[in-house]
Amino acid sequence: MAAAARDLEKLSPEPTPAEAERGNLALELLRHPAVRRLGDGVAPAPDTVPEWSCKELSGRLCELSGGAAAASLTAAFSLVLDAQLQGEPVAWVTSRAATFHPPDAAAWGVDLAALVVVRAKDARGAGRAADVLLRSGAYGLVVLELGTSATLPTPLQGRLVQLAQKHDAAVVCLTDKPPTAPSLGSLVSLRGESMRRRTSRDSTGDEGFACHLRVLKDKRRGPGWTWRGVHRGPEGLH
Repeated sequence: MAAAARDLEKLSPEPTPAEAERGNLALELLRHPAVRRLGDGVAPAPDTVPEWSCKELSGRLCELSGGAAAASLTAAFSLVLDAQLQGEPVAWVTSRAATFHPPDAAAWGVDLAALVVVRAKDARGAGRAADVLLRSGAYGLVVLELGTSATLPTPLQGRLVQLAQKHDAAVVCLTDKPPTAPSLGSLVSLRGESMRRRTSRDSTGDEGFACHLRVLKDKRRGPGWTWRGVHRGPEGLH
């Protein structure tokens, strides 16, 4: 019996790694030259100092979150203004019942006549609207105001990433959550936490707000860099 077993081992040797992979359809598809996985060919981190701008976020799916004292709208509208100054059309997609106050945005310097605003029923609807907008290739920045408990299916995130890369656009999702909560998904390239605090009165006697953004995740540069700005709050917050 032992001799027969040894003879069987000689007749059926263990396959080599190459032979084991042969016939595996998934592995063969991944080796096909027409297949490109998300994240392949990512450019090395640039040598420039990181900044909160459309150029920095271009071609990426980003998430900006914050709690009760967040400055997400301030950080988002700094991107809107940056895009408009560069001549890039901007779309704002919201799934919330209450969104930004237009007079505040106008006071910030945003051209409301050039800002496309889309209302969606929920976060998934907002993601689908962003998909349609990005496919047009007309927008340099698309902001998704998703609120609390927002989720985007991974296939939808994948389409947004591909479209952002194809059309060199920035996609920024605004969510309400603490920094310890998970991000929207693994395809999010950059995630930042925003916060604000009052500053001392200036020479005019007005109080301002220091808006601080801390990057928790950045696949291009690495986490840890920050952005800060001091702004005058809207009427009623003084």
